[in-house]
Amino acid sequence: QVQLVESGGGLVQPGGSLRLSCVPSGRIFSLYTMGWYRQAPGKQRELVAAITNGGTTNYADSAKGRFTISRDNVKNTMYLQMYSLKPEDTAVYYCNAHAPLLGIDYWGQGTQVTVSS
Repeated sequence: QVQLVESGGGLVQPGGSLRLSCVPSGRIFSLYTMGWYRQAPGKQRELVAAITNGGTTNYADSAKGRFTISRDNVKNTMYLQMYSLKPEDTAVYYCNAHAPLLGIDYWGQGTQVTVSS
């Protein structure tokens, strides 16, 4: 069982920046694809960005050019750096660990991001 703990959400004005962090309970980056998802009220959960165990990154079109996913193996932390935030980025952001060969997914508890003036 893997536990994921997110932090870094909050209220930010349009055009502002936030950095989300996700710390897993073990050193899993070499085994799992890590990702950030978000879910806005009344909408389905959607992928924002992902990074494979090999370091390949993938972004939703809405995130390209504004968000950066990364991980620090020494600190055992994954990040989502978000710039130029828009009101439509408002959502609960979830950290995900996915093991494709095992079909396993772990989720964090979520962190709220609100973009509003």
